Amino acid sequence: MITIISGTNRPKSRTLAIAEWCQKKLENSGVESQLLELTKINIPLLSASMYERDHQHPYISALQEKYLIQSDHWLIVSPEYNGSFPGVLKLFIDAVSVKQYKETFSTKKASLIGVASGRAGNFRGMEHLTGILNYLNVVVMPNRLPVSSVDKVLDLNGQPDKITLDALNSFIDEMLVFNSPFNFIHRANLSISL
Repeated sequence: MITIISGTNRPKSRTLAIAEWCQKKLENSGVESQLLELTKINIPLLSASMYERDHQHPYISALQEKYLIQSDHWLIVSPEYNGSFPGVLKLFIDAVSVKQYKETFSTKKASLIGVASGRAGNFRGMEHLTGILNYLNVVVMPNRLPVSSVDKVLDLNGQPDKITLDALNSFIDEMLVFNSPFNFIHRANLSISL
């Protein structure tokens, strides 16, 4: 199961349009996926009790179980906010890290797509997010996809132009290879034989 996370709480965002496109691509490839929209988290995450295991909101526990624990791979689509990724995404990660830490993060894989109106496609934000995920013991696919000038490469219906479409298709294909258990077995055997 692949969980796609639309990493912003901004309604009707271009980030969500790309996340939805990725979900359709995975469905068409016969890959089971689910979409977690941070816009749909309708409780206040920011509170002192969020760091107490016994006080985790039942809604957050349910999201953690369904979207993170039950999934072996996360595709995180994250826009650029102030030179990094949105605070709501970091807050969500913090909120789910106080309970069932190992089950949530260890041995998981993640792939990252950055979205920005500018030229860098949230490259810096993907670097920040990679550092956090690696700290949490999540293996991040080395190739990350920056989608630059997102306001120009998506049409009014959220469909990407030809160049972006080719890049997204190529990225998803690479992600599926990265997600394959054989990929790690092959790499492990290769490193042993060297």
